[in-house]
Amino acid sequence: MAETTGPVSSADGGVQSLERAFLLLELMAEDGGEVALSRLAVDSGLPLSTIHRLVRTLVARGYVRQLPSRRYVLGPRLIHLGESSSRTLGTWARPHLSELVDSTGETANLAMLDGDRVVYVAQVPSRHSMRMFTEVGRRVHLHCTGVGKALLSQLPASTARELLERGGMPRRTAKTITDPDELLALLPQIAAQGYVLDDGEQEIGVRCVAVPVPGGPAQTAISVSGPEGRVPLESVPEIVAQLQQTAAALAAELREDGARALSGRSS
Repeated sequence: MAETTGPVSSADGGVQSLERAFLLLELMAEDGGEVALSRLAVDSGLPLSTIHRLVRTLVARGYVRQLPSRRYVLGPRLIHLGESSSRTLGTWARPHLSELVDSTGETANLAMLDGDRVVYVAQVPSRHSMRMFTEVGRRVHLHCTGVGKALLSQLPASTARELLERGGMPRRTAKTITDPDELLALLPQIAAQGYVLDDGEQEIGVRCVAVPVPGGPAQTAISVSGPEGRVPLESVPEIVAQLQQTAAALAAELREDGARALSGRSS
């Protein structure tokens, strides 16, 4: 991204600076750790002087933190924003999850990528007396959960491998895949078919069906989980269709909200 060479109004300049600041935050998040300004310059294509000015402002506001090594990491003020965003996302998604529970009879979850883990941000439990329950806010490994594998399938192979190696692949049951190469080899098939199973890999006797939310905020996935006796393999295609319909509705609502927000800013 090159510097603007012509005259820019203060309003246009402000929007451009905002876009660039968000770009730097996103690149820092993708890097997953400490990052130098020179690396940000390479990844963003922005002049080092522009990056230095923007990062200095982000540091002053608490959104970026400078380490003694003079490298940079995301700052603590983003934690509050992330927590508020997750709560809002959960409230927004809950009616859709309720419809999933009505149609499948089993617990429905919404989860999103959080570093090298997946975090559950909303859940509507099954009406059955025996049901699956995961605490909202719980962070779990990517390799042994339906939502985790659905999210990994949407990432470049190199990024998926990095997350698996950084987060580890502990064995939870006899069915848990603990070899990164084995799991990475499955991801293209998962992406092509549009859904994934956790068939007793996280918890014995529990089957989970998950799909990614297309165009969702960050990396987002939804799932339906229940005892394998109530979620037989022959019911998976029907559950997948219902999950994909819900995921499409969530994505459409997100796009509509984004369009309304843009319309409000331009009016």
